[in-house]
Amino acid sequence: MNLTLNTILKLYPVSIIKDKKSYIIEDTISGDFYEMPKICVDAIEFIKQKWTLGQIEAELKRLYPDEKVDIINFAKQLIDFGLVKAIDEIELKVKKTNLTMSGFSWVSPRFSRLFFHKQSNRIFICLTMINLLLFLTNTELIPHYEDLFLFESIIYNMLTFSLISLIMMVIHEFGHILAARSFDLPAKLGVGHRFFLVVFETDLTYAWRLFPKERNTLYLAGMYFEQFILFIILIIKLFINFQDPILSGILNLIILDLFYKAIYQCCFFMKTDIYYIFENSSGCYNLLENSRHYLSQLFSSNRKKRQEWFENETKIIKVYSVFYIIGVVFMITLLIFYIIPQMYTFLKQAIMNLVNPLDRWNIIESVLFLGLFTMILTLLLYSLIKKYWHVDH
Repeated sequence: MNLTLNTILKLYPVSIIKDKKSYIIEDTISGDFYEMPKICVDAIEFIKQKWTLGQIEAELKRLYPDEKVDIINFAKQLIDFGLVKAIDEIELKVKKTNLTMSGFSWVSPRFSRLFFHKQSNRIFICLTMINLLLFLTNTELIPHYEDLFLFESIIYNMLTFSLISLIMMVIHEFGHILAARSFDLPAKLGVGHRFFLVVFETDLTYAWRLFPKERNTLYLAGMYFEQFILFIILIIKLFINFQDPILSGILNLIILDLFYKAIYQCCFFMKTDIYYIFENSSGCYNLLENSRHYLSQLFSSNRKKRQEWFENETKIIKVYSVFYIIGVVFMITLLIFYIIPQMYTFLKQAIMNLVNPLDRWNIIESVLFLGLFTMILTLLLYSLIKKYWHVDH
């Protein structure tokens, strides 16, 4: 169907939320979200008033004399998004699937607000600062890579730490869910992966219904719960002297796991919760991708090809690029002082068990560990080769 300046459009119901620099448009039927500038929002408001496209274009040119206005092209985009219900009273055949979630609706918003309210972000910051202070003033609380080796058995150590890590992961994601429910938003718990690791992920798509400051509560929620647990355990470690080495060792494992997760959140070269806080607070979406482009150009010998940034985003991209590099340093430090020594100790113990086995179980668990280690290493190498082979070709 051809569009003319005399065309009148009819839209499906949409809701509009003011963002940092633009507006978030939600298709209230499908649950899809779109980011649009003020000029597009004004055009949508005029469409709702049943203005012709010609009247809308003329008014927009008056309101935005420095902008290039092409209302026909914008109308076509709205049709492609599935937001147009009818053109000149002729309804379009649009298949709109209601994708709105109702996940965890059984969790009461009133109950959730006991944990997440106006002061929860400040409490999180205070807990984080107190935990840092406790580590700095009590260096014996800082986790050591040897904390992983609670038992003499390789398999027992791996299973214990994996179980603790899984429990902490569930608590982290449940924090996101409670935060979403505190705003009466649905949330969906799914399964994803980071490199070769399987992780839980909470779908916070409907955070776009909130104002930017409110969204940060959802992004901070998982770390909020982690920092609270870390605070409790550090206090227990400081004031209670456990005679049982297993119980004390389990607390050390929890601290180690939460320490790992805190470092992971500071790996700004990945889309972690802290990254989304940066992105949301700055209003610069695709911040990670733009920072990568900036760094690649900065260290590239070919300076002719330059990336064009959105207006007023250059400074933010440069600042985030510094954090990007800091995140890489954090990951390298974690590898050098924790991950590599732990893997070396595991491998050394496994090989020694095969060379000088004490019993049949030593041989079995060593073979199991070496097989698992080889499989994970192979998957990692395959992933890296596939990624960089694809980039080069």
